[in-house]
Amino acid sequence: QVQLVESGGGLVQPGGSLRLSCEASGSIYRVFAMGWYRQAPGKERELVAHISSGGSTGYADSVKGRFTISRDNAKNTVYLQMNSLQPEDTAVYYCNAATAGGLGWGQGTQVTVSS
Repeated sequence: QVQLVESGGGLVQPGGSLRLSCEASGSIYRVFAMGWYRQAPGKERELVAHISSGGSTGYADSVKGRFTISRDNAKNTVYLQMNSLQPEDTAVYYCNAATAGGLGWGQGTQVTVSS
């Protein structure tokens, strides 16, 4: 079984920054791709950013140039640095990981951008 635990969400003013973290544990054996998704109230869950085991990254157009995804393979941890946050970034952010032990989802962490 794969467990993912996110941290780092919170309330921030427009233009501010937050850094999310997500650690994978359990029967993972090896972690392949990892990613961050978000779901705003009344909207479908959407992919924000993803990163391969080799470090290749991809981003949604709405966050390009503002968000940066990275990972520490030794710690089975993925990060999402979010800069220049805007109210439309408000959502629950979920971590996702594809591992040799299966696919896992975190429980979600709330990010609220408001003045």
